[in-house]
Amino acid sequence: MDFHFHMPVRVCGGKDAVLKHSDCFADFGKHALLVTGGKSAKLCGALSDAQTALQAQNIEYAVFDGVQPNPTAADCWKAGKLAREFGADFIVGIGGGSALDSAKAIAVYAANAEISAEEIYTCNGNYAHTPLPLILIGTTAGTGSEVTGVSVLTRANGRKQSVSGKDFYARLAFADPKYTYSAPYTVTLTTALDAFAHAVEGWFSNRFDTMAHLFALEALPPLWRALQYFYETRKNPEEAMRDDLYYASLYAGMELNICGAGFPHGMGYALTEDFSLPHGRACAAFMPSYVARGIQFAPDRAQEFFTILDTDFEAFEKIIFTLTDLSDISMTEVQIAAYCKRWENLKNFKNSPGGYNTAEAGKVLRNLFLK
Repeated sequence: MDFHFHMPVRVCGGKDAVLKHSDCFADFGKHALLVTGGKSAKLCGALSDAQTALQAQNIEYAVFDGVQPNPTAADCWKAGKLAREFGADFIVGIGGGSALDSAKAIAVYAANAEISAEEIYTCNGNYAHTPLPLILIGTTAGTGSEVTGVSVLTRANGRKQSVSGKDFYARLAFADPKYTYSAPYTVTLTTALDAFAHAVEGWFSNRFDTMAHLFALEALPPLWRALQYFYETRKNPEEAMRDDLYYASLYAGMELNICGAGFPHGMGYALTEDFSLPHGRACAAFMPSYVARGIQFAPDRAQEFFTILDTDFEAFEKIIFTLTDLSDISMTEVQIAAYCKRWENLKNFKNSPGGYNTAEAGKVLRNLFLK
């Protein structure tokens, strides 16, 4: 049995996990910087719970609530400077993928004043100082960032790019699905599509192994049931389905740790950057093409995939494209050529079933967007 698994995050899960395990915060120091977006962490109660837990342990804290969607490395660098000025011993990220990914980078910048915003991409983890300890509290059922060693930020050139490694794992994550209950339908849908993309891309990845298979079996069925529900109702689910969605997003994140992403993520960044398509929908745009390659190059795996989802490719494609809605996106041949040039030697392509190249990517873009 061949497998590889590394997930060094302590996870405290269940309802009211932050309050029940407030003593865990005391292990990391006496001063914390809380990293959030502007509203969601407050509305869902996660920020209040974290503040209550910190106060119970006599830990002083400051709040940085300036995280924006598709956060920039430059803004994270500024927040790292704020953490140093406050004397933070550790970072607490609270929110969806943008806040959690930002917190990972802020922990690096806070401990390493000598690096610039862009150098986080080029220093290959060779920092003068170990990043600050990191605690993450997720509030959406999508990215699985709580359990991954990946941070996706927008660079100075406007392009999204991931940075990863052992320093980007949290020391501790709190997994409480109640924080997802207040998410509006659009957020619930797009984050579910993102989690499903993680699970699907992992399933057909060239690095798929026995351990990834275990996590995928826990992630794929509940995520697909939720997507079918969204397709049929266009409504938010009840709490029980939200619970299932949240835990499935974590399983998909653990699968992603093993397998990495395929070409839907690599190509999807462009749709977010240039067409403002939310990340989950951007990745889902290329999911049918990715699964079609899985059918071609991993037929046994594809057969099991459709069996556990109790569907077929035609129904799968119809649901994904309906929920994704690409009707407002169009491209020219010039744009397509520029994207293909950008994607030369993209690692996500090499990790896709059968390998993948820019000529194939161009064909997919033409089929979807050339009008």
